[in-house]
Amino acid sequence: MTAGVPEVVVDAPSEIGEGPLWHEEEQVLYWLDIANGQLNRYDPATGANERAHTHAGMIGGFTIQDDGALLLFCSGGRILRWRDGETATIVEEIPAEREGRFNDVIADPEGRVYCGTMPDPKGLARLYRLDTDGSLSLLYDDIGLSNGMGFSPDLTTFYHTDTNHYVIYRLDYDRGTGLVGNRSVLVRSPKENGTPDGMAVDRAGTIWSAHWGGGAIYHFAADGAPLGSVRFPVAQVSSVTFGGPRYDVAYATTAGGHQRGPELGALAGSLFRVDLGAIGTPPFRSRVKV
Repeated sequence: MTAGVPEVVVDAPSEIGEGPLWHEEEQVLYWLDIANGQLNRYDPATGANERAHTHAGMIGGFTIQDDGALLLFCSGGRILRWRDGETATIVEEIPAEREGRFNDVIADPEGRVYCGTMPDPKGLARLYRLDTDGSLSLLYDDIGLSNGMGFSPDLTTFYHTDTNHYVIYRLDYDRGTGLVGNRSVLVRSPKENGTPDGMAVDRAGTIWSAHWGGGAIYHFAADGAPLGSVRFPVAQVSSVTFGGPRYDVAYATTAGGHQRGPELGALAGSLFRVDLGAIGTPPFRSRVKV
């Protein structure tokens, strides 16, 4: 692994910076401040970052639709379609998530969306699949905190992070049906490395996992073997994605901007760019009917 030094591209005190995703048509990076319901849009060509949308509740994650619109996965289990400031409701609420919110989400090659949640008062989080017809299926309800997801390049394996259990799972994935199963632990993170959060899979099939409280992105082989890490000047590295015209630039979100200082870092909450010496792939597009 040959990686560069993380560089701040947006010095912003985000409380929970999260969910970076590259929009190919617009050549911009969308990313979130979850706690403030803020959808940001960063343009690397100009260096400008703007608030594209503010939701009344929290936005835990989003996908890009085939037509370029965004699907926002929000608090209360609410799912919205957003484009140019206009929203339409796809799912009004999920009763089991009424007091909580969605967290990381990911579209699959067929346009479905796998969407995880934060833990409920009993300490359990869930993973759902939103199908293209708008129907929702519960896949797992025994998760500590559902987080980063990804697919192997050959599209036979689904990766799913459980933050509160300090693991990244591998699961068999069936592209035709959307079923995932045969779950096993791929990576078990030691507590001194922080908790695994958002993740990205590169074109070679290796895994890049942002570690909240670990101040780093950790690199793993497809079999879970550790390959190294990239250190950041902040403690709470929350997610990572690949972008740019060739998908050879990694963007990482961070958190803790409301508590900047010696413990979390003077740049906590900022958006970073880093050369990981790897090339990613375009994110799959959701194709959920409104």
